[in-house]
This record gives sequence, C-alpha cells and structure tokens, in this order.
Amino acid sequence: MVFRRLSRWAVALPAVLVLGLSGCGSGGPDASTAPAAGAGAGEVTVFAAASLTGTFTELGRTFEAAHPGTTVKFNFGSSATLAQQIAQGAPVDVFAAASPATMKTVTDASLAGAPATFARNTLQIAVPKDNPAKVDDLADLTDAKVKVALCAEQVPCGAAAVKALDAAGLKVTPVTLEQDVKATLTKVELGEVDAALVYRTDVIASAGKVTGIGFPEADKAINDYPIATLAKAPAGDLAEQFVDLVLSQQGRDVLTKAGFEAP
Repeated sequence: MVFRRLSRWAVALPAVLVLGLSGCGSGGPDASTAPAAGAGAGEVTVFAAASLTGTFTELGRTFEAAHPGTTVKFNFGSSATLAQQIAQGAPVDVFAAASPATMKTVTDASLAGAPATFARNTLQIAVPKDNPAKVDDLADLTDAKVKVALCAEQVPCGAAAVKALDAAGLKVTPVTLEQDVKATLTKVELGEVDAALVYRTDVIASAGKVTGIGFPEADKAINDYPIATLAKAPAGDLAEQFVDLVLSQQGRDVLTKAGFEAP
C-alpha cells in the first residue's frame, strides 16, 4: 500500500483554477454503506489540520485497503494556511479544518459544500516530562520566568488559547508563536519552552514525551472540527467516500481512541 504526504504549497497556483459549489452530506453513515472494495480506484487529495495527522493517516490506510489502486494524498498543516491554499486554487478533494471559522472562509467563497462536524478537541497545558518550571495550572503560565509557546492567534489552536486565557482573566506573554499545533508541541518536546497550550489529542500522540495538564477554562474553548468535499473536486466520488468513512462509526472509533470527542 502506498502512502504519501504532500509538501506544502510554496507558491500560489494560477487563478484560472476556479472552484464551483457542490454539496457534501452532513450525516454520519456507517462504514457498511461504503462502496465495495476496489470501486473508484484513483487518487484523492485531503487537506487536514495538523492535529489530525495521526488519525487521518490511519483512516487513509483504511481507505486505501478498501479501494485497491487508490492513493490518499495528505497535506497536514495550519487550517488557516490550508484554507488560503484552497482559495488560491490548490486542487483539493477534501478539507478537514480544526475550527468552523477556518472552514467558513472556504464555504463563504463557495469553494466547498456544506460541512459536517465530525469531532471536537480541547486544550491542555503540555510540559516536559520533568516539568522543570513546576507548572501546575494555567495561572503559572503568567510567571515571567516560565517560557511559554502558543499557536499564533489566526490559527485554531491559537484562537482557542486566547479564549481560554480570556475566560481565566489571565495574560500570558509567549516566547514564541507557532503556525500550527504540532510545531508548538515540538517546542516542549525539545525542551525549548517550559509549557505550551496544545490540544489534548496532541499530548496523547506525543507517546509520553510530554505531560498534559488539564484546566477548567479549556471547556470555554472547545474546537469543533468540520469536514467538507471541495466544489468540483478532481476526485469527487472518492472525496465523498472518504468523508463518509470519517463520519462513520469506524472513523469515530479511530478519532475517539486518539482523544477526540464526539460532536
């Protein structure tokens, strides 16, 4: 089975690649409703939030196994960056974002059908295993001696962090602002910062490299994850079938195992 990951688009694609409007079912069909194995062989391109790297990679392999000859190509990154690439004309079949606001920039431009929410995610404080700064709660991040990494505010994990800190009435001055949650978590894994606000799922995916600390205000900043097929997707049928897999019970099981919550 072949699995490849797209590199990030370095330049804007020609404006002549204009996308029209098409619909996407918003229900959650069971995997048993998927087409028979081998149907629709080809290639499907999926742009997905960085926090979906592990789960969508697994679902991509499942999809390929059920559709011999089909390859799922992924581009994982900041939802905001991916949405910009779609607006610039990137040939994409499916977009899965880490927030409704990011998806809205695509649907408002009539570049995708109606999205369906397939998962939810919450923030945690990630600290190195030895927790050198002795961080216990959100208030500790306001200490000037504690080096903190946050996602940039324009990306979903950064917007969620702003909501959580506002809910707690706290102001944190980060030493770095990263463009996606994986880059933010990496700062903790490498010991370059004492703490970061990242998704619970990314703490779980770190395989013990960091420790996650929950905090009450995270409930004020829960992110819903929407998915949609792109208008005039190059592989329209395959795109709909991949979305069906994500929305199915099989897809939900993979997401739940990784720490996502059901919508």
